[in-house]
Amino acid sequence: MNIAFQILGEGPPDLVLVPGFVSHVEAAWEWSYLARFLHRLASFARLIVFDKRGTGLSDPMKRAPTLDERVDDIRAVMDAAGTERAHLLGISEGGALAIAFAAEHPDQVASLILYGSYAKKVATEDYPCGAPPEWVELFLDRFDEAWATGAWWDIVYPDLPPDPPTHAAWARYLRAGASPGMARDLMEMNGRLDVRGSLANLRTDTLVIHRTDDRWVEAGNGRYLAERIPGATLVELPGADHRPWLEDADGVLDAVEAFVTGTVHRPRHARPLMGVDALSRREREVVELAVAGETAPEIARHLFLSERTIESHLRNAYAKLGVASRVELVRRAGELGI
Repeated sequence: MNIAFQILGEGPPDLVLVPGFVSHVEAAWEWSYLARFLHRLASFARLIVFDKRGTGLSDPMKRAPTLDERVDDIRAVMDAAGTERAHLLGISEGGALAIAFAAEHPDQVASLILYGSYAKKVATEDYPCGAPPEWVELFLDRFDEAWATGAWWDIVYPDLPPDPPTHAAWARYLRAGASPGMARDLMEMNGRLDVRGSLANLRTDTLVIHRTDDRWVEAGNGRYLAERIPGATLVELPGADHRPWLEDADGVLDAVEAFVTGTVHRPRHARPLMGVDALSRREREVVELAVAGETAPEIARHLFLSERTIESHLRNAYAKLGVASRVELVRRAGELGI
């Protein structure tokens, strides 16, 4: 079994990001908001990111992995990255996996940071803050639509205003992260996750971060974790988007940095990135070919992408670079640092 991982930044400290539902360690850099989020984490720690088995660039599976297998993947990545002890940042489902890892390998966890997470996915009589079973059923019934459009949990909130750019970016990231069949299996497996039995035995400094109006994982889940993990600290932030790199990402990042390092120092690009630093690797590649004189059809053939995709990359790049056209891009290439 091969697990894909990346290392960014320098330590100490070491920070392992345990991703949520699905991830892709290369496609992450093509979504500017997510790329900025990762860069900020790497500004104060040696950041280790990975794709869980069955997702992203890690080996595919013919079945959903077990909790024990996923916990052991965290250990394997830490071993491969040469870190004996690290802070664990678990996002959503990744928080439950981080809890299970901390319970099994307490000496390898410097601290535990749980964002938008839960001890159990689906609500039951003794766990009312979980997702209502009927929501999960509705979501699974319309799974193909969610996977194609990026509408995701918004399916159960039909009155939300449309957000086509975010839905499109999210849909591309999800499709890169897992096949539809594997994604469905993972969603059903998540419905069976239950790490409540590990909470009282945790002896790790723990920070729980949750947005008060989180639409996908109710804030009651975060409060449940904070109340039952000994000595845990709860930070509730305003906002409704479950993804930490959207809405007020700096609020989340400030809380993580303060907990890990004791201070907060926003890098100069902590505000939304503009200019060449904001370009994803693919956008940079497309821009350099455009500056070299290649047309969109030529770039498409060069990179084995569709012409429509190339045009989309160019539009995104123009916005980030503050230029209005290809002519202006070529004229200002030197000034822009391309």
